[in-house]
Amino acid sequence: PHAMPFPNSSDLSPSFILASIPGLEAAHFWMAIPLCSMYILAIAGNCMVLFIVKTEPSLHVPMYFFLCMLAAIDLALSTSTVPRVLSFYWFNTREISFGACLVQMFFIHTLSAIESTILLAMAVDRYVAICHPLRHAAILTNATTAKIGLAAIARGVLFFLPLPLLLLPLPFCSSRVLSHSFCLHQDVMNLACANTTPSVVYGLTAILLVMGLDALLICISYLLILKAVLRLASWKERLKTFNTCVSHVCVILTFYVPVLFTSLTHRFGHSIPQHIHILVAHLYMVVPPTLNPIIYGVRTKQLRDKIVVLFKRKGISPVSVCHKLC
Repeated sequence: PHAMPFPNSSDLSPSFILASIPGLEAAHFWMAIPLCSMYILAIAGNCMVLFIVKTEPSLHVPMYFFLCMLAAIDLALSTSTVPRVLSFYWFNTREISFGACLVQMFFIHTLSAIESTILLAMAVDRYVAICHPLRHAAILTNATTAKIGLAAIARGVLFFLPLPLLLLPLPFCSSRVLSHSFCLHQDVMNLACANTTPSVVYGLTAILLVMGLDALLICISYLLILKAVLRLASWKERLKTFNTCVSHVCVILTFYVPVLFTSLTHRFGHSIPQHIHILVAHLYMVVPPTLNPIIYGVRTKQLRDKIVVLFKRKGISPVSVCHKLC
């Protein structure tokens, strides 16, 4: 009834306890195997995208530079969480220090914000390419693309650096068990034994001004794209034009659905079972990094052709690889 505060960041060795999925503690070893497999696929797929775009001068255009940024962010985001989760599942290392938790939290939220900004930039790229094709090369130059990437990084850092700083001076209760197997701002904040109103208000504001605003602007850009597509003369032209956006739409859905679910249900979805929270958060950390290179590799002809050429140079048949995986 009287929660005693445990040492905060100014004391020696404060720590939190990572949570497991309720009722599935005995299956941790086996659950980690598909998680590890998806992580390996994510590393291989995103590294392949980076390598192909870097080595093929014909792909040195804004669309593929944005794709490289997305691949780099996915690599960093999954690496900031998955190895720690695997260590927990395989070696039962449940304890994480306060400092390490804040650092992990910062990277998760900042990288998510940067990825959201890049997805918005890719939506604008599709809008300009379809609605103003003659001006596309002049508007989205390689220099402009680099500036957008730097702005995305600055935006993510500036908006989400205050999150761990707001938690730094707070005392925490004797209950140190998190709701996830990695550190999220709203999860750590709920364990504080002090007024967390500033953290609640700022965290929700940052989510709405970054992910919420980006999602709204992406929807507006696709409404304008749809309006332009419907003006085309034939259904064949409409389908061909909109087909260039299918990959991006799939990537948007795999990113925004779990991230908004995880962020909002922590604040408003208290009736949702804990294992649903944990499973969706796990999916957010591994599914987009794993699927993004597959989606773009399959749906984008230029990238697909370069991947086939790369496999042939190594004496590997892509068809045989697909058969083995299936």
